[in-house]
Amino acid sequence: MLIKLYRFTQQLGFDLRKTIKSPHGLIRYIFGLLKFIFKGGYKGRIVIAPYIHDWWEEAGAMKTEYFIQDLYVAKRIKKSGPNKHVDIGSRIDGFVANVASFMEIQILDIRKLTDTFEGISFYQIDLMNNFELEKYININGSSKSLSCLHTIEHFGLGRYGDKIDVNGFKKGIKSLSTLLEIGGVLYLSTPIGVERVEYNANRVFAPNTIINLGEANNLKLKRLSIIDHNNIKIINVDFLNDLALEDLSNQHYNLGIFEFVKESTN
Repeated sequence: MLIKLYRFTQQLGFDLRKTIKSPHGLIRYIFGLLKFIFKGGYKGRIVIAPYIHDWWEEAGAMKTEYFIQDLYVAKRIKKSGPNKHVDIGSRIDGFVANVASFMEIQILDIRKLTDTFEGISFYQIDLMNNFELEKYININGSSKSLSCLHTIEHFGLGRYGDKIDVNGFKKGIKSLSTLLEIGGVLYLSTPIGVERVEYNANRVFAPNTIINLGEANNLKLKRLSIIDHNNIKIINVDFLNDLALEDLSNQHYNLGIFEFVKESTN
């Protein structure tokens, strides 16, 4: 509850942690500035440009589910070796950057993207809209390698400008299957645990909900991994074991990474 309250205050533009640390940071800044001047650091113009919170930050954050997910799936794609990869809604400064370092990648997102970069192309598209989906496929064709990381749980909740649609995630998975070639691989990650809607942040799915939706759309599960929310590490799951899936369904939260292969409808 405290974490949720903190995140909510951030949405209102108020960061309690920074507020508490600010007086200490400001005093430290002033003493540092005076010390710098007295030691002869002022040789000409000096500009006051305070950064009073960076002292407490680490060099980087590697024990986060986004960091681990993005690197893990990028390695899986590199090992698979497709000629091109298509992504829906994943982090550009994480996963997309990882993949773009070794192959071309195309991004599909309901949001706008004004920046471009070599090896990265972008299409603005709503995957809950069949007309937009068909138009894209007519121009670009289907994909052999597809990803949708930490995204499907938002479909239909309106958080990113999409229309409110209680079946948005179902339409999204159907569209992912439509985008995928027969024999192609889909890397899909989403929160799993006690099934619920945390409006309008995200949904949390029972693992079988995603597996069954995949099967209904000719997507056969080949691998299921989770990023354990307590230890922040990759764990491979025996998805053929009903008890293992039931246990995950009763836990509050983990990040599930589902690796599907599209099968023929025949």
